[in-house]
Parts: sequence; C-alpha cells; structure tokens
Amino acid sequence: MSDDPQNVVVVGASLAGMRAVQAAREVGYTGRLTLIGEEVHHPYDRPPLSKEYLAEGDLTTIHEFPGAADLAESADVDLRTGTRATSVDLDAGIVSTSVGTVEFDALLIATGVRARRLPGTAHLDGVHVLRDLDDARNIRAAMDARANMVIIGAGFIGSEIASAAVKRGLEPVILEAAHTPLVRAVGEAGGAGLARMHSRNGVDLRCGTAVSEIVGSDRVEAVRLADGTEIPADLVVVGIGADPATEWLDSSGLTIDNGVVCDETLRAADNIWAAGDVARWTNPLFERPMRLEHWTNAGEQAIHAMENLLNPDEATPYGHVPYFWSDWYGQRIQFAGIPIGEPHIVEGDFDSDNLVALYREGDRLAGALAVNRRGDIMKYRVQIAKRGTWDAALAFAAKRSAANASAHA
Repeated sequence: MSDDPQNVVVVGASLAGMRAVQAAREVGYTGRLTLIGEEVHHPYDRPPLSKEYLAEGDLTTIHEFPGAADLAESADVDLRTGTRATSVDLDAGIVSTSVGTVEFDALLIATGVRARRLPGTAHLDGVHVLRDLDDARNIRAAMDARANMVIIGAGFIGSEIASAAVKRGLEPVILEAAHTPLVRAVGEAGGAGLARMHSRNGVDLRCGTAVSEIVGSDRVEAVRLADGTEIPADLVVVGIGADPATEWLDSSGLTIDNGVVCDETLRAADNIWAAGDVARWTNPLFERPMRLEHWTNAGEQAIHAMENLLNPDEATPYGHVPYFWSDWYGQRIQFAGIPIGEPHIVEGDFDSDNLVALYREGDRLAGALAVNRRGDIMKYRVQIAKRGTWDAALAFAAKRSAANASAHA
C-alpha cells in the first residue's frame, strides 16, 4: 500500500463517516472516496431521535444532514447505503460487504455502536431500542397510540424518552438495575442528583430493580420484575447501553478491545484508522484510553482521523475534551471533561433547575456538570483543555457566581 492513498474507503455513514469524507474534499483530496453505510437512509443526525422526533404533533426537525442527499454529486463520493460491511482483508485491501467487495488503499472505520437488546425478545412486537430512524418511528407511533410505556434503563437515552412521554401526557415507568443511574457518566452523587429530576416531574423511577422477563407471546403484555411484580406494558423501550459495531472485524487482525484500539493519532494499523463511537484511542489530554459515544467527538475525531489518513507521515495526536448534552423535562444538562471523583457544587443545587458542579483530579480541573448554564460549560471546557488548575477553576466559579447574582439582583 502507498502512503499517498488514491482509493479511500470509509465504513460507517453516520456523523463520523460523513464528516470524514467532507473533510477529505475540504483539504483538497482528489482521489476516490467511497462511503459505505448499513442503513438505507442518507446520513442523518441521531440526537434529535430521542428528543424532538418523539414530540407530539407534526415533525418539525430535519434529521438528514445538510448536503447528505447530494453528497455523491457535491463531493464526488461513491455513497453506498443499504450496504453492510461483513469483513476486511487488510493485506489485500478489500472490504467485503453484503453486496460485493470494495478495494481500498486506506480505510477509515466509523461503524459506531449497536444498541444492546434484551435476550429472548426479538419475537415480541412492542419491544424496541432507540438507535436509528426506524426505531424512532416505531416508538413515536406507539406513543401516538397512547401506549402503556416501560423504559428499561435510566441513562440519558431512557431519560430523554421519558421526558418526551411526559410532555405528551403519558405516564412512563423507568426501571434501572443499578441503585444509582449514570454513575459512569457523572459520578455517584451526580447520578443521584440528576435522577431527582424524574421525581420532580412525576415519573415513577425504580432503581435497584431487576427485570426477570418480558411477558407476551407475540406482543409484549407486561414486564415481570425479579420480585414477581408485573407492570402492564404494550411499549417497552430498552436503553441499557451499546456495544461497538466491530463484529465484521473479528478476523481482520486488528486489536479489538471495547472498540477498535488505536494510538493517539487514531491509527489502528498501517493505512487503517478509526473515528467516532467505535474508536478507542489514547487521549493525550488525559493520558488514558477512551472510547466516547458523543456527538461532538464523532464529528471532530472523524475530521482529525481523515487528515491523518491523508498525510500519515505527519499524523498528529488527537486531544479532546469530552462534551455531551441531554435535554430532560425542558432542562439542558451538559457535561465537559471526565467525571473523576464526586462533583463539587459551585452554584445552585441538584434540587433546582440551576447547577454548576466541578470535578477534580489532583490539582487539575477534570470535569464540569451544568444544568441550564449554557454560557458556563464551554468556558470550563476551555479551562480543561488548557489543563487549568483546580484553584483557578474555583476562582473563576466564584466570579461567575457573583456576576450572576448581581445580574439577578
């Protein structure tokens, strides 16, 4: 293979894949670009699927990315939707797919993740995950029919779905196996604090609750708990996490360990790169391996990976401050950085709709959690990127708090 690729293939046609091919053209790449996507749809935005898309009434959100429909013409991309990658031969430079083979001399893997499903429920109508547009359409239709709704998993996806249901006047029940939700995302105290938002909005959240069975023959009728309790349901949405979509790489020889393992430049092997939810790389900003399922990371990482792919001799490390947001019951939750330890509240509290809490690693600011403080979170993200100190973060927080108090006096 050549270090100057003339035939670049990107597998995965969601945000990361689309940003990657666009970036290639924007930096002047004139070789062949092929974008392979398993879904039949043009590349589209996923975050609205658990938010605006589930709202009652006419759809108002455009989910397809601008330029996706004419990507083939505008960026001279060989876009192959409805095409599933099944394996790859790195030595031969061939990706095998459900409809034939595709040759490459450089490959960018951006296949994302697959939502986990409950074993033994594939035959039951009314049991869904929410990962793609078709999932969202099915859930929306059931909500339109005023379904009795049980959500399994109190993570961000489950919480956003519950919020959409409440806005419609439905009464969802959320079942969470852990005693505290979102511990990995925001810490024990952070998870417990955010979970109180459910009770403030009248939602029945049951933590430390194990599901033993989904009851029904052809269609779901109830959810049976480990203690024998049955909750009637004709709609069950499963939000228990996702796994990297790497099964097609099992025989590739690449290192697969909770994703495609890459170095800090996003290189998985010679002429093989990865980006987005499927990539596990060493983040130099935090000096540890990470795999992020965040919208912001997918786009930024894909651009960086493509630039390195096209100029591998001058590949640069990808340093990134994780950032995500979630909307619950009309409130905007945002997080930047990593949730080391427990949050130190610098403004507001978890029982109101106003909060800023900081996370510390040694003498360094490691993370920031905010509720309805959109003007603050990016300032903390900049501090984290600059390896700002904890004392400097506290001083900044004090100034922000004083300014906010003066503005509302």
